[in-house]
Amino acid sequence: MAVKTRKLSLSSYDDLFRSSDNREADQREQIIELPLKQLHPFKNHPFHVRDDEAMARTVESVKEYGVLTPGIARPLPKGGYEIVAGHRRKHACELAGLATMPFIVREMDDDTATILMCDSNLQRENILPSERAFAYKMKLEAMNRQGHRSDLTCSQVGNKLPNKKSSEILAEQMGESKNQIFRYIRLAELNPDLLQLVDDRKIAFNPAVEMSYLKPEEQSQLLSVMAAQEATPSLSQAQRLKRYSQEGKLSEDVMDAIMSEEKKEVDRITLTSDKLKQYFPKSFTPRQMEETIFKLLEQWQQKRERDMER
Repeated sequence: MAVKTRKLSLSSYDDLFRSSDNREADQREQIIELPLKQLHPFKNHPFHVRDDEAMARTVESVKEYGVLTPGIARPLPKGGYEIVAGHRRKHACELAGLATMPFIVREMDDDTATILMCDSNLQRENILPSERAFAYKMKLEAMNRQGHRSDLTCSQVGNKLPNKKSSEILAEQMGESKNQIFRYIRLAELNPDLLQLVDDRKIAFNPAVEMSYLKPEEQSQLLSVMAAQEATPSLSQAQRLKRYSQEGKLSEDVMDAIMSEEKKEVDRITLTSDKLKQYFPKSFTPRQMEETIFKLLEQWQQKRERDMER
């Protein structure tokens, strides 16, 4: 009777005498110094890297202490690495005159990398409406694609995606209402010049959402009318522009008529810097006070929307 045999793989002498700590260390991700020239930005990265005061402070910190928190990157098929987290730190290293930066290199598919990229940036304090709009859109699309696979779970909340809508999970993670998530995503449909006016706080958030429903050519026409009138739409004006657009009746003449109306200023409130300073630390600049006020107003608005959904 024939006896079946099988080959045995023998461990090497070094493997036999390695400690469990050494084996665990081999399995852990390693921090690697990567040349800056081999690092490429994330495709369609929605967050701006600005040379502002915060960047200047980061550069000084890098010069004095180095990069304290490594970035995260994934290898590219044609060589080099795509930055998933660490775009601002990489720019600070360039300004500081460094040639390398510490990174954790991790193999990731596109959707996993997109979600991690968004999450690592959405934790920042000051995020522009355009950044939030495109980040929410990218992350929600990635979560929806993951939801089509039964082997994936959303680890942040521990719920399988098929059992809960991706938009509901995203809203929970961001501490926003589901409606507010979709309202931000609507901003991604705005003409880039209109969206810049939203970032510059020259157009308020609510009118901007209504204007996002206008056709691309209508948005371009509206920009011309706004420039001629030296005015931006109020909420009621933006709502009428949207309605006329949906009815197929929005022309440049209609826009001009709506935008030439005088805005009611019955409830106008003026807050001087002297009044505001008593509520902020002495070190706060007018810009910091303004950003804090808008952030608090957004949180108040989101709470109202959550309460209305209950």
